[in-house]
Amino acid sequence: MTSYSRQDVLRILQISSRQLQGWERAGLIPQQQSYSFQDLGQLRTFRILREYDVPAASIRDSIMAMKAVAGMANPLLEASLVRTGSRLAFRHRGSMVDPIRRQLLFDFERLEQQGCADGPSAHSEPHPLQIPGSGVQRGVQDRFLAAVQAEEAGEKHRAIGLYEEIVEIDPAYAPAYINLGTIHFHLRQYAKAEELYRCATVADPAYVLAFFDLGNVLDELQRPDESIAAYSQAVALSPRYADAHYNLALAHERRGERRPALRHWQAYIRLDNRGPWADHARGQIRKLLSREKLTVAWRTEGWIPPRKGTAALELVVPEAKKS
Repeated sequence: MTSYSRQDVLRILQISSRQLQGWERAGLIPQQQSYSFQDLGQLRTFRILREYDVPAASIRDSIMAMKAVAGMANPLLEASLVRTGSRLAFRHRGSMVDPIRRQLLFDFERLEQQGCADGPSAHSEPHPLQIPGSGVQRGVQDRFLAAVQAEEAGEKHRAIGLYEEIVEIDPAYAPAYINLGTIHFHLRQYAKAEELYRCATVADPAYVLAFFDLGNVLDELQRPDESIAAYSQAVALSPRYADAHYNLALAHERRGERRPALRHWQAYIRLDNRGPWADHARGQIRKLLSREKLTVAWRTEGWIPPRKGTAALELVVPEAKKS
């Protein structure tokens, strides 16, 4: 059997017609009357992810980001979509990458399957994906891989040296600035970390993680205005970046800005509704709402003008009672 009807798909995957239509509306798969075996495999992946409450929009955004990062026509066929906590990543040629954050991830599951319980080796370590048109040479990629391995082995000075070599060879290689900045951040060398994170934002203005990490270090330096601006840029680049919403909510709360804080706590819950961080966010939402004097009784899509002949409302403030 080389093709499957819509009814076949619904029966095999045990999904409803409404679910399939929802995936089509979300742009995950085109609307069609017959499906190939490959289509069936993609739909099975969507069903599993939806069972874990991964939003359809998040799946779509990850697929689109992977197309941009790795130059793939169809990431679901050319790579493997996997769930990593509250995020989505792709496995491809020994690598695992978060395409929205453009961040290399360690594929611990694959390492365990290969019997690498003692840690990653040169043969099992995931390789970073090369971004088309970036001009990154093989020698730079090899150095980056060696630097990541040095970090994992606790050889920070060696890692620092390798990252510094990379940015000398290729000043536009943003991941090296990020990783080097993070080392200095953990050493509490915040000024140096800020400098490196800013270099990453210049090297790649669409690098979401660069703005997120810049926000973190500015927060440590107690520069809240700049920190909020950096987190906001991360959210602007990736509206579904849950961690950026979380940190924005914290930053606004510290400044006593309850309404913006509430908005970002609620955004975080919509994106990541499980685990201790979600529980904390719910607690903050309850706390903020309990302090609000105004509540929304009814919400409409737009302003509704008063009908003719309707008396205008007037606010009457009663006089204070005399004692």
